[in-house]
Amino acid sequence: MRSWLTGLLLALFGMSLTVGCGASRKAGVESAVQSVGEKTRSKVLPGIDVLLRERLDLLRDKRVGLITNPTGLTSDLRTNIDALQEAGVNLVALFGPEHGVRGDVEAGKAVASYTDAKTGIPVYSLYGKTRKPTPEMLKNVDVLLYDIQDIGSRPYTYISTMAVSMEAARDAGIPFVVLDRPNPLGGQLVEGPVLDPQFKSFIGIYPIPYIYGLTVGELARLFNEEFGIGCDLTVVPMKGWHRDMLFEDTGLVWVPTSPHIPHPLTAFACATTGGMGELGTVNEGVGTPLPFELVGAPWIDSEKLANELNARRLPGVFFRPTAYRPYYFRFKNQQLWGVQIHILDPHVFHPVRTQLHILHALLSLFPSHNIFDSDRTASFDRAWGTDQVRLMLSQGADPESIVASWQEKLSRYREIRRKYLMYE
Repeated sequence: MRSWLTGLLLALFGMSLTVGCGASRKAGVESAVQSVGEKTRSKVLPGIDVLLRERLDLLRDKRVGLITNPTGLTSDLRTNIDALQEAGVNLVALFGPEHGVRGDVEAGKAVASYTDAKTGIPVYSLYGKTRKPTPEMLKNVDVLLYDIQDIGSRPYTYISTMAVSMEAARDAGIPFVVLDRPNPLGGQLVEGPVLDPQFKSFIGIYPIPYIYGLTVGELARLFNEEFGIGCDLTVVPMKGWHRDMLFEDTGLVWVPTSPHIPHPLTAFACATTGGMGELGTVNEGVGTPLPFELVGAPWIDSEKLANELNARRLPGVFFRPTAYRPYYFRFKNQQLWGVQIHILDPHVFHPVRTQLHILHALLSLFPSHNIFDSDRTASFDRAWGTDQVRLMLSQGADPESIVASWQEKLSRYREIRRKYLMYE
């Protein structure tokens, strides 16, 4: 714990800690942690901080199960596990979503169950043979706690883990508590098609838009009421967060939510290229130091693609021609040509609309390399929550007509969403 925290603080503050003097090293780390707390005090307090300061009554004399991963930090960089135990909370079980409690498992790979070496607490997998806590897992749990940073787009599986865990808590007759955290896309952006229920999957469990414009706490309330979960739900809100805030405005430290979301701006990039990455016919930057910020393939003319996309004058973004080789994953060690997506102003940038334009440009400019000629089109449709995007693009529809096609359902969603807003 001390080693990775020290490394993080060195990177953040450029501190020089004396190696070989244990007391001096410890004092330096603790001083830096205190400094982090001071820096965030006037900005946003996540739900875990509010719980520890004001709402420990929710957990008092209870056996607590915690669904979490490395993003579950307090504003002063303590893990929620350590902070809860230091506060006297009786943690009896940990639950790991996709990528695991420690965040070191590759996307889509099964997460193992084991005993945590540091605490001796059993860790149960929610991304393997089962994705929903079983009665056996919950038999010694009196309250289920959820504390995970999300990225604000529907295909990211953590919100599905939250939904099915709420169902499990309801079935077990125990309360479910969500510790709220910021949406890195902000709280105002709502974009993309509302999921068609026939495309329901673990990357789209309920009919909400691709970008849903809610915090996880607000989303939990919507899930609970609109989709009939009906669990005993409590959301511990943040303090100091406003809907126009991006993550960089919060004063909080970003921890990668998964191996390919290293920075908060990557959440915007993932919403821009993640869907097309499901096809496997183009590379979306996974396998490089710029996950989701690239679009490349061996057959793309970089200058041609960049010029076409920049000519469309999409707000808040610039496309730079580039060449690169992925170190791993699809197209490993192959020479690729394409564009880097530079998000210049995330406040006006529209990821889903931009993704449509990229797909449309690839189909228009390079018709001999049909990006939908793939055995993974079903994965693409599940990510989008509909097959209409693929079908309309294949039939030559322009991106703006596709955007127009989902506005009626999007308007209905916005009306529903308004009931669950907790922040201005």
